[in-house]
Amino acid sequence: MNHSYLNILNENQRAAAICTEGPLLILAGAGSGKTSTMTSRIAYLIDNGVNPYNILAVTFTNKAAGEMRDRVEVLVGPRVEGMWIQTFHSSCLRILRSHSDRVGYMSGFVVYDSTDQKTLVKSIIKQRNIDDKKFTPAYFLSIISECKNQFITPEEYTVQNENDFRGKVIADVYTAYQRELRKNNAMDFDDLISNTVRLFRDNEDVLIKYQNKFKYIMVDEYQDTNYIQYLFIKMLAEAHNNICVVGDDDQCIYEWRGADISNILNFEKDFRNTKVVKLEQNYRSCANIINAAHSVIEKNRKRKDKKLWTQKEDGDKIIYSRADTEKDEAAYAAQEIDHLQGNVLHSDNLKFSDFAILYRTNAQSRNFEDALSARNIPYRVLGGLRYYDRKEIKDMMSYMRLILNPEDDLALVRIINEPKRGIGAKTIEKISALARGREESMLQTLCDKDIVGSFSLKASNGIKRMTEVILAYSSEKDNLRVSDIYDALLVKTGYLEALEVQKTIEADSRIENLFEFKSVIHEYEKDNPELSLEQFMEKIVLFSEVDNHNPDEDAVVLMTMHAAKGLEFPVVFIPGMEDGLFPGYRAMDRESGIEEERRLFYVGMTRAKERLYLLSASVRTLYGKTDYTKESRFLHEIDKSLLDGVLEYNRKSREGEDGYSNPDPIKPFAGLKYAKAELKNTVDMQGISFSAGDKVEHAKFGQGLILETDSRTVTVVFDSAGVKKLAKDIAPLKKI
Repeated sequence: MNHSYLNILNENQRAAAICTEGPLLILAGAGSGKTSTMTSRIAYLIDNGVNPYNILAVTFTNKAAGEMRDRVEVLVGPRVEGMWIQTFHSSCLRILRSHSDRVGYMSGFVVYDSTDQKTLVKSIIKQRNIDDKKFTPAYFLSIISECKNQFITPEEYTVQNENDFRGKVIADVYTAYQRELRKNNAMDFDDLISNTVRLFRDNEDVLIKYQNKFKYIMVDEYQDTNYIQYLFIKMLAEAHNNICVVGDDDQCIYEWRGADISNILNFEKDFRNTKVVKLEQNYRSCANIINAAHSVIEKNRKRKDKKLWTQKEDGDKIIYSRADTEKDEAAYAAQEIDHLQGNVLHSDNLKFSDFAILYRTNAQSRNFEDALSARNIPYRVLGGLRYYDRKEIKDMMSYMRLILNPEDDLALVRIINEPKRGIGAKTIEKISALARGREESMLQTLCDKDIVGSFSLKASNGIKRMTEVILAYSSEKDNLRVSDIYDALLVKTGYLEALEVQKTIEADSRIENLFEFKSVIHEYEKDNPELSLEQFMEKIVLFSEVDNHNPDEDAVVLMTMHAAKGLEFPVVFIPGMEDGLFPGYRAMDRESGIEEERRLFYVGMTRAKERLYLLSASVRTLYGKTDYTKESRFLHEIDKSLLDGVLEYNRKSREGEDGYSNPDPIKPFAGLKYAKAELKNTVDMQGISFSAGDKVEHAKFGQGLILETDSRTVTVVFDSAGVKKLAKDIAPLKKI
């Protein structure tokens, strides 16, 4: 039999490919050729008489499954037919289609997508008169998903939370949700795996059938499996023990969405006599990058012992630059890209698409977009929209447009139900038609109490709150800073609160972007203290109307480190290397959090093939708050001989090997949680008692003396702005 495909493998890859019997753990480091190893192993199994029908290869994405099937077909031709190379969900769906009656479903059951799930939960919430501001559909669905991935039934969850009010509400909705799914002969994506495990557990004959079918099992990215996926694989593999898992515990970066690193760390305990093969030769990066990445990741305690190496040259050292501000940080990156790409003498002939800027949070992208645009460098944002195109930013800009121009019906239509106020499309059409008939703006129509009173109680209350905020701040816009208006809109419209109660990763990301927009405002105000709302909106609209770049064109790539996993670029920039940002403040109070952040840094570093830049800023304005920063502890874990750049202080000289001290009275970046609390405190500092003769300070007009007050207004003579009559509940006044 011709096994020529084995000739291109290195010694360890070959050892893994020809190990066909018994449990096998392939620890595949970053850039170590794991896909070639896996496809060669499948081909070797088939060439040695294993029926493709008896092989199951499980991946996490349809794309990965398709690529694996294509590569196996190149090696063995049409013999790949009959083999299951599928995602977890596809495999389980296929099994359940044949045995739906065993789990209480009729044949032809449907699978609900996220939109269907949300619609179903919304109806359950409405039936039970649950406050959807305190308990959003997204919140319920995240808890339900977590339960299913931990194999916890509604009945079990009910018992676990019988003495907890919030838990009892969730249990009730979870129970109703599952009941409605069965009534509709439907499953959600989590059900596909949990019901398959339940099928195997309760039906030994079915389990034996699939154990005998899948005598050889392979699992890719095993470090990313959760508990229910682990059970599915373990039950299938127990009969023949021919289980091969491929993964890298150092690249487990999805614990926040259920991935359990213990699955790969404990594999040898779950399956006796496991053979372990380490793929440690890296084919992607130069030696300095590999060694620097290892000097960081080796600090993790929960990891397998392994070390990447490469036959490539040392290459450039890792470049570290600490800028004064986040704008300088972004400008430095843009300058370096401009220089390297435009240098005709550079031997690498770098294209713009050879550069990637990998950040910890989406909110960081904005400064880099600005800096690249300033140099006319094309870029594209992967895994997300351009900063100014994001929904939450456009929503807030629409609110600000209405403050500026209450006649703007287009802006009103966008935000009339953002956040949800119980106003559907038909109601909006009705309002629009009434406004046209009365020859007035939609906002004016909504000020008519008789019209608003005809809507549902929720809708009428929501509309009343919204119109009051818009009209009040519109009338006072000349007496307020842009930042005061923005802060008030975030809080008083309920927009921020609606996102907070969702308690989802997506909602948190949107909140981060909203607070980063505060930073945009602060920057403009710093340059122009007299900045008006009209001037600000003109600047933003002109910038944000720049067309998106074509994804296929030669452009710098901006993306999060999570989204970059599996990709590679000749030149990589990792900005924001500061405690509180990376590692994030939420991770810093527990060792497991720091270890996952460290793994994420390792993933980011190993995306670079030739050059790696690490960046930080001494002062950073993020989420609308300016802080002095402390350099990331990860910077001090890098072998100093591999670093080209000066760290601000030496950790070891202060508190020893494991100490971490800052000689300056600088705290880590306070983070989003602090920024949210400060915002609400600032906006809610209204209702203070003022009297004639009080000395006060106004955020925009400076210091002054109160001349007189009434129930709604306060008249102040300011040192620089003269006499102003201000709305008492809106004016940003503080007593001196």
